[in-house]
Amino acid sequence: DVFTAFDESLMFRESQSESPSQSQSDEIVSLKANFKDVFHNISSILDCVQCQQCKLHGKMAMLGYGTALKILFLPRADLVAASLSRNEVVAFVNTIAKMSESIKEVRELTALYWRERVTEANGREDMTLPAPADSTGGGDGTTAGSTIAAGAGGNLGGVSVSSGTGGVGEADLVDAAVGAAAQLAAGGHITEEREAELVQLAFARDSNLLTLAKYYASDLTKFLLHSRGVGSLGGDGSALAIPEDDPDAVVVGSGLAGLAAALNILDRGGRVVIVEKEHRLGGNSNKASSGINGCCPPEEGIDTHDTQEIFRNDTIKSAGDAAQLPLIDALVENSASAVVWLRERVGVDLSLLAQLGGHGRKRTHRPKNGMVGAEIIYGMQKAVREYEKKGSAKILVDTKVTGLVQDDDGRVVGVDVEYNRGEESRPTRLTATNVVLATGGFASDRNPGSYLDQYRPELMRFPATAGDFSTGDGVALATALGAGTINMDKIQIHPTGWVDPSDPSNPTKVLAAELMRGVGGVLLNSRGERFCNELGTRAYVTDKMLSHHPKYAETGVWDDGAEIPTFSLVLSSSAADDGRKHVSHYTHKKLLTEIQGVTALAEWMGVNVETVRSTLEGYRRAAASGEDEWGKTTFRGVPSSDLDNETFYAGTVVPVLHYCMGGVTIDPEGNVLDGESGKPIPGLHAAGEVSGGVHGVNRLAGNSLLECTVYGTIVGKKLPIKPRTPPSLGAGVQIEAAGATGSSSTKKEVTSEELAKHSSDDDCWVAIHGNVYDLTEFAEEHPPGAESILELAGTDGTEAFKAIHNENILDDFDTELIGVLVDMASG
Repeated sequence: DVFTAFDESLMFRESQSESPSQSQSDEIVSLKANFKDVFHNISSILDCVQCQQCKLHGKMAMLGYGTALKILFLPRADLVAASLSRNEVVAFVNTIAKMSESIKEVRELTALYWRERVTEANGREDMTLPAPADSTGGGDGTTAGSTIAAGAGGNLGGVSVSSGTGGVGEADLVDAAVGAAAQLAAGGHITEEREAELVQLAFARDSNLLTLAKYYASDLTKFLLHSRGVGSLGGDGSALAIPEDDPDAVVVGSGLAGLAAALNILDRGGRVVIVEKEHRLGGNSNKASSGINGCCPPEEGIDTHDTQEIFRNDTIKSAGDAAQLPLIDALVENSASAVVWLRERVGVDLSLLAQLGGHGRKRTHRPKNGMVGAEIIYGMQKAVREYEKKGSAKILVDTKVTGLVQDDDGRVVGVDVEYNRGEESRPTRLTATNVVLATGGFASDRNPGSYLDQYRPELMRFPATAGDFSTGDGVALATALGAGTINMDKIQIHPTGWVDPSDPSNPTKVLAAELMRGVGGVLLNSRGERFCNELGTRAYVTDKMLSHHPKYAETGVWDDGAEIPTFSLVLSSSAADDGRKHVSHYTHKKLLTEIQGVTALAEWMGVNVETVRSTLEGYRRAAASGEDEWGKTTFRGVPSSDLDNETFYAGTVVPVLHYCMGGVTIDPEGNVLDGESGKPIPGLHAAGEVSGGVHGVNRLAGNSLLECTVYGTIVGKKLPIKPRTPPSLGAGVQIEAAGATGSSSTKKEVTSEELAKHSSDDDCWVAIHGNVYDLTEFAEEHPPGAESILELAGTDGTEAFKAIHNENILDDFDTELIGVLVDMASG
């Protein structure tokens, strides 16, 4: 009965006074005459409600209305803390949050209040709450008003608890629990009834809830998960208000194209499920090293004299007779905004410019420190993971899409999946209003009947730079629904993949970035001679390399039984300085060798020293004249005149399968097109290497990352977003005991000897920039793979780290930080 919210004897106590004034009597009579009529009118809305859940909401609202009236009608002298129960206070606050425009931010303000209370409490030796009137002790067995002391110092589940002179007070935990409940309700993650229950439990010092607050209040996702077992409304999940509707898109693949599509959807308030068949995110985008093209974002103090028309013509020239002009126009026209978006939204440094092969101007952007692919994927992954914490994004790794799902009208409405790691209980069909394919190419699938076998069987024995996961999954999924394909036989052979001297027959090669030739690297054949313009297009340089075989030189067709030729890529000291990040990285991986003098270089190559000397002297003369016999007019990193004392960096390279220009047909908006009608397949979209036509017969260097960013963004911006309140779990409530000190003064000191003891796959400590990190768990999540981390276990990996990453990435590794590396010899 909603009228139990009132105590009428208290509300109208003035009427019982011995001599009320006439005005008081009139007011009391008016109140008595109208009070229950008004409230009956309000409460009558419940009479027609059939839904039990709605009735529950109604009862909460009525209790709030009744409490409001009680506050209004009680004489001020009688309005004390004992006048209202906890239930009434909670219902009142929830009701006015909905009904009063003047305090519509009440939940946010409540959360702010509790955070400030925690901060205030942390500055005091102790803070306690009096026991409830009906309790003689806390629900956790402590006496009323006692203090729950912190345990061992450290970071406990994201809640900073320090073993200083103070402790974590019971009041702190009550504050944190109420604050967490307020934030969860404000974000729409729990119902009002569940919020009221959690607040009640917090005030009652429920030991389970306070324990959760102690360890999980700073991570609301985990607090929400674990609190389901606390109270009567959390166990069955019925009190959760997290939307269970289908996401706005399922994105298949987690390289740059997939992450760009996902992040654009998420930034617009949408929900996304990302499905990745590998254990790590990033795909082949992680490996990109040369840069991303852009024309023409603002460059401080740089005038490249570039225009979109010049860029467009360079791209068309590279694409040849298979150029799809509408797709190229979309690529070029959105290139500047793509670079700006990566800089400003994702936080990637793209301040260096280079002119790569096939380009008429400098327009390829890369970081000052670090490899461009690793930097971009790290930033993208970090941004998407933030939405995962908030519940907007769900990332499924080790999960393979086995088919696309269509409704009766032919619209793609989901995917069928299989889990690679024992997840039998999870659903095998994921539904969404749109599906985005971003699965990459097929250059690494050498199985009989593969796309490579079907379209270019003569290339089956070529090594590839793509990971072994590049098997054309997206093409197979789309063509099963009738999607068209284009340029499937156009497979780019990159002229330079490193031959690892320790494993020369490995079919997967590390790409020797275009930048190596852009900064002045020269290519020498087995006789020690140059044979091409190193800055020509990839197709041109590769053709010149393969033409060393007589049959190819005559027919232009590779003999699949022939041995694939190798070459030497040689950089001078000045060229190496210009590409220092890449050179350091390749040298660390023992793919490049530092060599002193031309004689030692010739010995390393196994050719006559006079031939090599003559070649390099001829190159110097061509540079001085401004053009060589192959039409090269740009000369950087030319060797010094003293070839005997020049420092060279040399490595062996081989032509490698690098990129599939062919794929499913798309339009400039990223819609996948039907193979017969040429019309979009409803609900199906594609971006990145899985699509075909953007690059024609040959992709221009630096256009791969650009394609992924541009078309991923186009798709991510066009897909409709369902109207919903964007969930935001926030950062949670931080608890820190009194007496906590700064982190820098409490770092553990780690000697080189101790560091060396942690040198296995199961115990991997690495020193970077003077700090020691435990990267055992992170190694498996490292986008380029665990190997590059595990090989540094127990050592100082600063130089290897600097070759790939910016130092500011380490800001996100506080939880992995062990301490500082100290040199005991100096002490």
